[in-house]
Amino acid sequence: MRVCLFEDRRVLDLEPLTLTRPAFDLLCGQNTLATKQWRYFAPCTTGVLIRPSFVPLVQLERTRVAVNNTQWLRAAPTVLVNSRWLPPPGKVSELSSPCVALVGDEVAYAVVGPDRLTYCSPDTIDDCLDLWKATLPQRVAGGTLVRYLWDLVDQNGEQIIVDHEQHKGSRAEVPEQLTVVGPRDLVVVDPTARIEPLVLADTTNGPVVIDQQAQVTAFTRLEGPCYIGPGSQVLGAKIRAGTSLGPHCRVGGEVEASVILGHSNKYHEGFLGHAYLGTWVNLGAGTHNSDLRNDYGEVTVILSGRKVPTGQTKVGCFLGDHTKAGLGTLLNTGTNVGAFCNLLPAGGLLPKYVPSFASVWNGVLRDNVPLETLLETARVVMKRRGQVLTEIHQDLYRGVFAQTRGDRQWAYLEAERSRLRRSA
Repeated sequence: MRVCLFEDRRVLDLEPLTLTRPAFDLLCGQNTLATKQWRYFAPCTTGVLIRPSFVPLVQLERTRVAVNNTQWLRAAPTVLVNSRWLPPPGKVSELSSPCVALVGDEVAYAVVGPDRLTYCSPDTIDDCLDLWKATLPQRVAGGTLVRYLWDLVDQNGEQIIVDHEQHKGSRAEVPEQLTVVGPRDLVVVDPTARIEPLVLADTTNGPVVIDQQAQVTAFTRLEGPCYIGPGSQVLGAKIRAGTSLGPHCRVGGEVEASVILGHSNKYHEGFLGHAYLGTWVNLGAGTHNSDLRNDYGEVTVILSGRKVPTGQTKVGCFLGDHTKAGLGTLLNTGTNVGAFCNLLPAGGLLPKYVPSFASVWNGVLRDNVPLETLLETARVVMKRRGQVLTEIHQDLYRGVFAQTRGDRQWAYLEAERSRLRRSA
């Protein structure tokens, strides 16, 4: 079976995380959306249709995947899978004839022959979806099509449970020094992980999974469902239900129902709730975010210059890659911060929207330091953790800088209008 993951126009609604990666590389549960999609179809060969700016990055990271290769795509019947789709548990049962599988009125995947792929490309995929939906037999796909980042946060706890159920094979014994409240068979600890005494795992509401070479220090409480990724360090923290930590994170304080991608630091005390953080994010000591309004009302989030109702009362913050928050930073409910931002405390809540490559200084939104200075800082930070800032990454970030220039101009103008209204 040939499976090709594609990005449609709505991946832009998953910013700021999809500014710097394809949507299928977003983490939900214990692994990425791509891992779940390929697991569902068990393909023999794979491809992707993505935004052109990501082609060099994906070719670097996925050497066996056909990237924007239309010749490969048109060679044989193919299953095209929406990169925003969270499949149902199990595996697909029957794909013998052309069809489109829907979640609501959106295409989760389509089974099409070469004759319908003649004009299919990253630029035309949305038109192709409309045509296939109108002309091919339809079926119910099941699962969920993610629209916004808060949907991934909301789904994360359930996905940890699903991933646990689908990887039930042989399990290592639970370390004797780990105190368990609830079913002991819902604790999964990789043999290479290091668990200190005085660590408690509460599996009353779901599994606690600690991956290879992770470290959990004394006085940590882990509430399932939660997932501690490879090489991550949990340092006397309270990890509440619905939380996933990507690889090589360092986390202290309290984290609730949040997703933190790889190499991000929340080393010190502070609260993070119902949030989604990118890679290489650093939260200074005493950084807190609000995830609930005082009036318990619906939270709105600013996306691409518009206020989007979330339909939820608990929504925290969304921080793009390489963003940093200084000592004692306070983030408001439903805060959206782009990539390469610098957040400095001002004694109160910071703006709810900070565009990529911007800074908040004394409560004022303004340009961050020059782009090349930001890239040099990223190079230093990554080198300290044994990683390299490649030319491919630098070119991608320069492209994002140019792409988000209009967002910065709009945000600065809105901030100045707000200041004038307050002064009047």
